Amino acid sequence: MAKKTETETEGKARPASNGEREWKFSPELMDELLGSCESPSELTGPDGLLRSLIGALVSRAMKAEMRHELGYAEGEKPTTEQTNRRNGTSEKTLRTHHGPITIEVPRDREGEFEPKIVGKHERHFDGFDDKIISMYARGMSTRDIRAHLAEIYGVDASAELVSRVTDAVVDELRVWQSRPLERVYLIVYVDALVLKIRDKAGVANKSVYLAVGVRADGTKEVLGMWIQPTEGAKFWLTIFGELRQRGVEDVLVLCADGLTGMPEAVEAAFPRTIFQTCIVHMVRSSTRFVPWKERRAVCADLRAIYTADSVEGAEVALGEFEARWGKRFPMIADAWRRRWAEVSPFLAFPNEIRRAIYTTNAVEALNRQLRKVLKTRGHMPSEQAALKLMYLAIQNASKNWGGRDKSWNTAMLQFAIHFEGRLPVE
Repeated sequence: MAKKTETETEGKARPASNGEREWKFSPELMDELLGSCESPSELTGPDGLLRSLIGALVSRAMKAEMRHELGYAEGEKPTTEQTNRRNGTSEKTLRTHHGPITIEVPRDREGEFEPKIVGKHERHFDGFDDKIISMYARGMSTRDIRAHLAEIYGVDASAELVSRVTDAVVDELRVWQSRPLERVYLIVYVDALVLKIRDKAGVANKSVYLAVGVRADGTKEVLGMWIQPTEGAKFWLTIFGELRQRGVEDVLVLCADGLTGMPEAVEAAFPRTIFQTCIVHMVRSSTRFVPWKERRAVCADLRAIYTADSVEGAEVALGEFEARWGKRFPMIADAWRRRWAEVSPFLAFPNEIRRAIYTTNAVEALNRQLRKVLKTRGHMPSEQAALKLMYLAIQNASKNWGGRDKSWNTAMLQFAIHFEGRLPVE
């Protein structure tokens, strides 16, 4: 309110369609401001009118804040109750997306004035932090961010500034990691990314585990992420216990790939949950050592197994696969038989549900975007730095990810039939 009182312009504010104030200025005022601009660069360039105008407006707003703080305008006599006084101004340079802008900051004798538009220790304006975080989330290193800011905005940002800005999201990460979750998830996918992370012993490979849940409306969300050098039933029980504490009561299907101790932990934490091994991963691991010229034929015969009409039909197809390829690749049929209890559950469902649960592609699509961010990093300096980068990358990726599949309505009907009474009721 003080800013409007102090600033005497031709501009007036009126409600916009979105409920926010929209400023309108007279043509005469606009012509006066633009009268000296002979080219676009003189308006928006490094030394253009727009940058000078922003600096003048911010300085003016600060004077208005000072007027509100002291209770009297510049040039007026203070009230008898007011002991504090103005004490001149000091210059301050702000980093903005228009380049550096110099403003005048009013001072008071007692040092009590705390400007709101730009805080005492702030050196940026107009979403500068957001730009740094956005670049960091896209995988740019601190060095690349500094170079970009210098080239595009003419801002000399220190490495300490970049780190301080990105570190500010750590608290946000903690809140996100402990936020309440849905009561029921129809599907939860679990997958892992391996990162090189520095610790006391040097640089080691550590797995970052991601859990993605599918809500009843078909939309997806990342439930959490965890770093653990080794996996096992105890670790997964801890994770599932955390999900329960955050509100998850039931998971219809959990899909993962060969994670040690996962089936046992699922049975203990969510006894009614069906555990399904990712078929895509099974096929990939099965063909890892198959020569390229034979891979197409092997994959075709494996497809006959997981697309069979029933569990019995899949078992027949597995026998036929073994008869044809058993001598050349005995380890493939053996692997499928060892994991048959985890491979076959989805065969009892119709195709609509099968397509939804037979693969962890929902996680892998996210992982592909995360790998693009991580590929520029040789290693992460700490686990916290890794989680911070992953969180920012997830938030960035989620803007265009997480929507439901086109065929979800049909799948939802099948889920309601096969898991009667377990779907959430609106």
